[in-house]
Amino acid sequence: MDTSKINADSVTTDGGLHLGSREAPIKVVEFLNLKCPYCKEWWEKGTPVLDEYVEDGKVERVIKLFDKEKPGLRKGNVLHAHINYEDEETARKDIEYYFENLQDWGGLGEEEVAEYAKSKRGAEKRNNSAHSKAVVEEAEKANVTLVPTVFIEDYIFDEHITEEELKSIIESKLKRDEDREPNEY
Repeated sequence: MDTSKINADSVTTDGGLHLGSREAPIKVVEFLNLKCPYCKEWWEKGTPVLDEYVEDGKVERVIKLFDKEKPGLRKGNVLHAHINYEDEETARKDIEYYFENLQDWGGLGEEEVAEYAKSKRGAEKRNNSAHSKAVVEEAEKANVTLVPTVFIEDYIFDEHITEEELKSIIESKLKRDEDREPNEY
């Protein structure tokens, strides 16, 4: 992925779905679309690594479900409208379920995808338009055009990162923070 045109300084931890402690020193901001097979690949590869750090209070994941108008991704937008941002645990389980079962709902029509969310997850359509709009605006400002796009401070990557590279980035950021004197930036 060419990251040269992406403005990481425009990416924030505002909004999105927060997984882990807001006090965690490392923030991982993930622009995802639930219909994207590459996002599924990232989720399946990154989640086991990130979960360890989240459980230890070292990483907070900020999931930004990115509505895309590309025909192949619009079904993901339908599911984004059914995510309950107020219940982070349920939202995470729903995201995992939708990625795990992408082959089951990916071929459905948009209306059928909404029914799928209701029948399989008990998910009702929510008024998530403010969330969606904020993510789209932030992505435009940062020039994020592809999903997945993942940020750990100045590191920007996609699903091609290896588990070892991901661990190395996080460990280097944690080490930097351990070596830093208070109020030294």
